[in-house]
Amino acid sequence: MPEHPRLLSGGNPQIAKGDGDAPVQAYIAAMPGWKRDVGRRLDEIITASIPGVKKAVRWNSPFYGTQNGYVVSYHCFTRYVKVSFFYGASLRPQPPGASKQPDVRYLDIHEDDTIDQAQLSDWLRQALTLPAWAF
Repeated sequence: MPEHPRLLSGGNPQIAKGDGDAPVQAYIAAMPGWKRDVGRRLDEIITASIPGVKKAVRWNSPFYGTQNGYVVSYHCFTRYVKVSFFYGASLRPQPPGASKQPDVRYLDIHEDDTIDQAQLSDWLRQALTLPAWAF
């Protein structure tokens, strides 16, 4: 077994599906370069913003939510980390990235971007009042 997870296209870590904090932390630890710091920061903000947060890794991405389902996830791409809000079209203001899926909105975080903690926390609080995605 390899010592480090394999990086898929765009540098996204290949992490086995799992529930709880451990697989999410394994994903973050395997994020390459500057993306690891983004992953740590996202995990901190999301964990602080969602009381009793439920975490999982599916499809090589960390998911966060509650017992009702998941509301947000993120994934590494070559030049950015894409944060996915599953019902982001209902958030105000909407996250800036459009999706082919009408309910989904994205926030792309590039290497030199500053994460707006207040806005991200507000979106997460709003997301908790919306339907959640279950698997």
